Amino acid sequence: MAEGTDVLPPESSSREALAEGLMHLFKPAIEELDTKVHSVRQSQVEVRSQIDKLSEELHRLSELQDIPVDLDVYVKKLMNSRRKIMLVNNILQNAQERLGRLHLNVTKETAKRKALLDPPPVK
Repeated sequence: MAEGTDVLPPESSSREALAEGLMHLFKPAIEELDTKVHSVRQSQVEVRSQIDKLSEELHRLSELQDIPVDLDVYVKKLMNSRRKIMLVNNILQNAQERLGRLHLNVTKETAKRKALLDPPPVK
C-alpha cells in the first residue's frame, strides 16, 4: 500500500510541472495580446475623436458656403465609419476584459501550483 502512494506523487508532480510550464508559456502571450488590444483601443478612440472634429468642420463649412455644396453625404459616411469604429472598439473592450480575467486566472493558478509544490517551512 505504501508503494501505491509512492507512485502517485511523481505523477502528480509531473502534472503540476506540466501545468506550470503551460502557465509560463501562455502568460507572456496573454500579456502581449492585452497590451496590443489596449493600444488598438487607444488609437480607435483617437480616430473617433478626429472623425467627430472633421464632421463638425464639414458642418461649419457647409453653413459658411455661399454656393450650396452637399457635404451631408460625406458627413454620413464619416458617421458610419465612426459607428463601425465604436463597434470594433466594444468588441476589443470585451476581448480585453476576457484577457484580463484569463490573466488573473493564470496568475491565481500559478500561485496555487507554486503553493502546492513548495511546502511551507516547518517551525
